Amino acid sequence: MKNRISVHLANSKKLPEVSGVYRMLDSSEKCIYVGKAKNLRKRVSSYFSQLEGQTRKTQLMVSLVNSFEITTTSNENEALILESNLIKSLKPRYNILLRDDKSYPFIHLENKHSFPRIKFHRGSRNARGKFFGPFPNVYAVRETLNMIQKLFKIRQCDESFFRNRNRACLQYQIKRCSGPCVGLIDEAEYKADVDAAVMVLEGRNKEVVERLNNQMELASFELQFERAAKFRDQIRNLSGLQLAQTADKQKGDVDATAVCIKAGLACVQVFFIRQGRVLGSKSYFPTNADDTSEGQVLTAFLKQFYLTGHRERQTPSEVLVNSSIEGVDSLENAITQTCHKNVRIKRNVRGDRAKWLKMAIENAKVALEQRLASSSDYRLRLAALSDVLNGGESLERLECFDISHLGGESTVASCVVFDKEGPKTSEYRKFNIKDAKPGDDYGAMAEALNRRYRKIRSEGGIVPDVLIVDGGKGQIKFAAEVISELQLPGVRLLGIAKGRSRKPGLETIFHSEEGALRSFRPKEGALLLLQHIRDEAHRFAIDAHRKSRSKQRKKSKLEEIEGIGAKRRQSLLRYFGGFQGILEAGISDLKRVPGISEELAKRIHGEIKK
Repeated sequence: MKNRISVHLANSKKLPEVSGVYRMLDSSEKCIYVGKAKNLRKRVSSYFSQLEGQTRKTQLMVSLVNSFEITTTSNENEALILESNLIKSLKPRYNILLRDDKSYPFIHLENKHSFPRIKFHRGSRNARGKFFGPFPNVYAVRETLNMIQKLFKIRQCDESFFRNRNRACLQYQIKRCSGPCVGLIDEAEYKADVDAAVMVLEGRNKEVVERLNNQMELASFELQFERAAKFRDQIRNLSGLQLAQTADKQKGDVDATAVCIKAGLACVQVFFIRQGRVLGSKSYFPTNADDTSEGQVLTAFLKQFYLTGHRERQTPSEVLVNSSIEGVDSLENAITQTCHKNVRIKRNVRGDRAKWLKMAIENAKVALEQRLASSSDYRLRLAALSDVLNGGESLERLECFDISHLGGESTVASCVVFDKEGPKTSEYRKFNIKDAKPGDDYGAMAEALNRRYRKIRSEGGIVPDVLIVDGGKGQIKFAAEVISELQLPGVRLLGIAKGRSRKPGLETIFHSEEGALRSFRPKEGALLLLQHIRDEAHRFAIDAHRKSRSKQRKKSKLEEIEGIGAKRRQSLLRYFGGFQGILEAGISDLKRVPGISEELAKRIHGEIKK
């Protein structure tokens, strides 16, 4: 990377003719687009010299540009990697964005123990042992783990559980574990089962069946009929197992990637194939994909998927695509450089690879149709609500608050956000209520609103068009006072109160200025949308409250005593054998613990006896 300069529109022709990354900035200096170029001067100038031939989306974007910021690079590969990282960190308005923040799950076989265990794993893969995956979701991992337990009875318990057993657990009773914790299987036999499980996870099923057949025949020859029966059952289960795979002929790691666009919405479907076995698939819906081609969406997707997200997954040696990719050679080189692995992007394939790609295309179409169906339904409901509240003018953003507690304990407020596309879960927020009295829902609501919108006012966040609170006139009154004090312009304030029977469809909708709004029919679109938003806020609040309450109840009373840190707490618990022993101890007993003075012993005794 060489330098970084700001360039006004009039000076775009003075840019250097080198590779690099450019950022388009609007009048408020906010980045609205990031792009890479082999020749910065030619690429940036093309936006103005060929404006009439550009799409409407590009024309609108260029009309907002006030200046450019560029970063020159040593080569095109470096520009490609920098572009992907900037798109992920800045999330520019006009770039096609891949929202995929979750790491992928794996199966981890630990090898630090003579009886290794097999377990679910998510996160960095720095631990010792073998990793198998990535799997597209948790369900695929659990299904595979259940299959391994059923076939080979490999343990999944953690080390503390394993070391402290004196009799076999339930997993042994239901024939899902061979009981190594209590010596019911020797090391050699357990290792043979582990080796067979590894071969199955690697897709080498035929080799496993052959090995089991040989072991069964040997056991029969030696008149060990119980062992022979065990191998027979494993062969039977393995042969009848319906694994999610198309063929065993083609080996290798492949991602089959297909894009489909319809009605301004794009879906990218990825099938994960490892060692010739389809582990599963996942659908992605990149944003800002309207008015773009399949090739453009796929190019943007591959850049972000493999150049910025490769640490969460194992990059395959082949990526199959259903559309032509712009600059495929440079993209291959960039992925190879980033992932330290030779990767090839292929479009025209035959045999099993063609079948995998066809599956990805068909699934992309199905997923897109389902998304469009639910999306159009949501948009119709949003339009109906816009007619009621805004005279038909579209609503851009809605936020809803709810309060959850149990008898005043661990009060939590939730805030959910909906935009034109539906729930925007990345912007959901929860607030642990600190100042309001236990059980004071009005005070809790006022505190949550204050904390939410004071931050937005001070940091320049987005103010919603409609603010919804779960409740009636009381909640509306307190919410209106907060909105008035903070001087939030143009916010419509609604309250949604349940009817007497609490049945859906009988709610009363209150407006801060008009009192009760006109009555809605039970299945009317506007009411259904308000119910959806209210229920989502309620669900999110309850989840947050349960987590908070669980955390509080697990908290030791010792943590609340001034002067008792982690080390002293551990010393006390170790000395008395647990909290019950501390409860029964007197001041003189507490003084005997290293690091506990007489004054501190009196404080501990007084606090825990409350």
